[in-house]
Amino acid sequence: MHTLSKTTLGKPTQQSASSTRPADPAVANDVRNEFLHAWEGYKEYAFGHDRLKPLSKSFDEFFLEGESLGLTIIESLDTMYLMGLDGELEIAVEWIENHLTFDYDQEIQVFEATIRLVGGLIAGYLATDNETLVNLATDLADRLLPAFEKSATGMPYRFVNLHTGEVSGSENFLAEIGTHIAEWGVLSELVNDDRYYNAAKKALEAVYERRSDLDLVGATINVETGEWVDPVARIGPPVDSLYEYLWDGWVLFGDTDLLRWYSVLLDGILTHQAERYNGNLWFKRVDMNSGELVNREQSELAQFFAGLLCESGQPALGGEYHDSWTEVHELYGLPPGHVDYSDLSAISTTYYLRPEYLGPALLLYDETGDEVYRERAYRHYKQMKEHCRVSTGYTVIDDVTTRPMQQGDLTMGYWFSENMKYLYLLFSEPERLDRQNYYLTTEGNVLRGLK
Repeated sequence: MHTLSKTTLGKPTQQSASSTRPADPAVANDVRNEFLHAWEGYKEYAFGHDRLKPLSKSFDEFFLEGESLGLTIIESLDTMYLMGLDGELEIAVEWIENHLTFDYDQEIQVFEATIRLVGGLIAGYLATDNETLVNLATDLADRLLPAFEKSATGMPYRFVNLHTGEVSGSENFLAEIGTHIAEWGVLSELVNDDRYYNAAKKALEAVYERRSDLDLVGATINVETGEWVDPVARIGPPVDSLYEYLWDGWVLFGDTDLLRWYSVLLDGILTHQAERYNGNLWFKRVDMNSGELVNREQSELAQFFAGLLCESGQPALGGEYHDSWTEVHELYGLPPGHVDYSDLSAISTTYYLRPEYLGPALLLYDETGDEVYRERAYRHYKQMKEHCRVSTGYTVIDDVTTRPMQQGDLTMGYWFSENMKYLYLLFSEPERLDRQNYYLTTEGNVLRGLK
């Protein structure tokens, strides 16, 4: 199996092949129109609430019981800016200024609040220079900090009460522990307060120090005792974005500790988990201590790893892994939520409007200039339009194996932040983004490169 020498890792130059490639204005405009189609449905039936339910023409709240934090609005801010939808952006910011507060006597999931709300507000601030947005991001981060500060290990609890600071959820997933440093680090820079960066880094270090002798980590850990609860190593959830943020922390802040930790853990993955099965590159689940095979299941969310490999100096391996998932897409039309890669059978048949195939397509296209990645993205876009588009927006799929596909009733907030942004960037020449030097979070928020 391929191994990765630590000396191959370094700060990327963002030498984007796409800087000279021709745009496709017709596709870009179509993507923009489809974003507007779903946004209009949200405005009519769910405005101010977290998420649209397009079939029932209603809404639901994602974070709090009976209270809205305007999730879809926050997730849409920088996408609107990139698309030049300034009137809609003004409407969104006005709602935030007049209605958004985090002072609720309810607990919130720390990880989701970081990547969606803190990240979305920071990206919105970078797009608009509206001080209210960064002030709200800071207020929310301050309310989340007790989850880190009250932990004996520095690894955060899963939940914290927004009003009292009371914490809960001592057994936490690695992605939820380790996916904070991008948003919190940029916030530290913006407000000149290193508490946020330091808390996020301490959590990552605590995970790294508990790796096995094989340089593998499990999936779930007790943040009070530091003991592993689930010792199965995997690249997908609930670990996935921890790996992203080790690399991203190096890219954004030049922290060589993060580069070293990422390098060691990636070596462990490529040595003990990567395999070629039926001619395709996959990543098996193994016991973190013995390296013994647990199963060959792969979550659709694991598709992100193709982009991460590309970013961190392995575009060939990233391309191979994208190839593997392309077979899944071609087999089903839209990818099932979970597959057994030994025969590509669907373990879960849902498609929740996930963006994890499109994100790597953008990164691989930027790195290689290979038109195949735009072709794949466009094919996925057409499938999404065929099966997920409804009169009031776009909805999730409950079963990708039926024809017609069985639809659910929900528009994910990240669809506005990720899917449509990735597609727009693939086919447009946005005047408001530096394509030579930009950064997208795990939630698709632009934390570097807006202009």
